[in-house]
Amino acid sequence: MNPSFEPMAAPVDLEGVKTLLPHRDPFLFVDSLLAFNEETIVGEKLFGDDEFFFRGHFPTYPVVPGVLLVESMAQCGGAGVAAAGFIRNAIFLLAGVEKAKFRRQVVPGDKVRFEIENKRISKLMIRQKGKALVGNEVAAEAEWFCIMKNEGE
Repeated sequence: MNPSFEPMAAPVDLEGVKTLLPHRDPFLFVDSLLAFNEETIVGEKLFGDDEFFFRGHFPTYPVVPGVLLVESMAQCGGAGVAAAGFIRNAIFLLAGVEKAKFRRQVVPGDKVRFEIENKRISKLMIRQKGKALVGNEVAAEAEWFCIMKNEGE
């Protein structure tokens, strides 16, 4: 933990999430952080029917692309690590995804809860795993790692 950086208090709303991540609309896929600590992060995203990808991804049968569920989990994990004070002034670059499985479709109007587990955090990388759930149903799960790069490098 970086002692010069105070962790944020949970929950963190959308405006708070924007202070933690460089992503912006239409590519910000975390609405809030509900809880975070050294081991776990919980966040949410409501996928509204106006999401840009629904117009072209099976337009007659709108479904959230699986790759965006993985991206959403990674964003939630990055925001939680930043909010907990592990890193500061860094961006996270998704470097690998493993064991991705898609179990349930996510459709317009679904609120997805992300449950993320920190497996390893260092100065150079973050390794996490997580689930995306709609209610109590697992929609997606994966493991991933991100490399960190200081902003301005």
